[in-house]
Order: sequence, then C-alpha cells, then structure tokens
Amino acid sequence: MRSSQPVRRGGRGCSRASCRKPATRTLTYVYSDSTAILGALSTFAEPHAYDLCNEHAERLTLPNGWTVIKADETDGEVGPNSDDIMAIADAVREMGNQQISIPVAPEAANTQEIGRRGHLRALPSR
Repeated sequence: MRSSQPVRRGGRGCSRASCRKPATRTLTYVYSDSTAILGALSTFAEPHAYDLCNEHAERLTLPNGWTVIKADETDGEVGPNSDDIMAIADAVREMGNQQISIPVAPEAANTQEIGRRGHLRALPSR
C-alpha cells in the first residue's frame, strides 16, 4: 500500500511525527515571553526549533495565553540591506583606527616559563 503523501528526497522534512512532507517553515519558542515564532525555513537545522510543512504550519495551535508571531515570507528582502552593510563597515573601520594598548602587569612580565604544552604554559609558584 502506497502513501498518498510525497516522499521527501534530501532536504529537511516536517518535524511532526509520521509526516513525510518537506519542511517550509521553522517554529521556535520564547518560553520567557510565552511566544511562538513561525518564520521562513531556517538555514540550518537547530536542535531547539521545529521545521514544519505548510499544512502543519497553518494548523498550529498554542497553549492558552501564548501568542504567535507569523513572519510573512514576503515581508521584504532576506539578509542585510546596503545600510546594514555600511554600518558594519563603519564600525569595523572605527575599531581599526583605535589604538588599543593592553597593560601588562609588572610581575607577569618578569615571570619565566618552566614548560609549555600547546597553548598552555607552566609558571613557577612564588
């Protein structure tokens, strides 16, 4: 007997038990705010998020008192826009122009190593 549901080949499937449809949305919970967020399918599978097919995303029910935020996929472009990229570039440029000096404690400068293993070093006790 063949199932009427399509078999998924590659990609991520719906997280609901016995559903074999491809996932199209990702559901995450913010427990501290009693909020569920249903958005576009995330780039990577997260252990604390649920990937849902269209059918299960539309039929989503939540406990009493919880709110759901449905991020529409057509809300705009995905990723940073040119203003975001310029703000990041300006912040990086500003940090690069700053003089950073890290003071070295005088007792640390006079301490000699007695051994080294990878990134760890052994110092004599005083």
